[in-house]
Amino acid sequence: MTRAGVYLAHPRAGSFNHAVFDAVVEELSGRGCEVRAHDLCAEGFAPVLRAEETDTVGGGEGTADAQVALHRAEVATLDVLVFVHPNWWGMPPAVLTGWVQRVLTPGVAYKLGTGEGRPEGLLKARRALVLNTSDTPAEREETEFGDPLHSVWSACVLPYVGVRDVRRTVFRTVAGSDRATRGAWLRQARARAAELLEAEERG
Repeated sequence: MTRAGVYLAHPRAGSFNHAVFDAVVEELSGRGCEVRAHDLCAEGFAPVLRAEETDTVGGGEGTADAQVALHRAEVATLDVLVFVHPNWWGMPPAVLTGWVQRVLTPGVAYKLGTGEGRPEGLLKARRALVLNTSDTPAEREETEFGDPLHSVWSACVLPYVGVRDVRRTVFRTVAGSDRATRGAWLRQARARAAELLEAEERG
């Protein structure tokens, strides 16, 4: 059975991000996937990196934070990853950035022999899906800002920890969108999740 981790980063209950998260969890579960679903804000995940967690070379240090320890243990067992979050200032929300920094640590998600060396990704997961919401039109996002979230996930974070297949869909613009449009986006989110699972099951 495929094990999927689905992570939501949005503090407002009832947001469209929550609807996307719920749709993805339901779709994957309905297809027989074992889903570990995390609403990081609702769970009260503490995003601030502690001094003792800042080692980047070697095996990495443990953590005194039981919640972080559980996330680290779980992420090592997952086959696919799904992240749902808005584009805020060209970045993921702080709670998800903190999750990356505190959970995807050396010895858990990657190994780095020296500061100048290339990382060896340690995660079992080789596929990931990122579902973003945005209020910036696509052309402006690309021409003025260079689509920074693409670089964050597809160049910086996920390949570093061993994820080779990074898929991303952006729903835009959310502000002012009507019910029919949002319904179509939710169907698209389900389809992208199904495609991710099918690709994993094909190997």
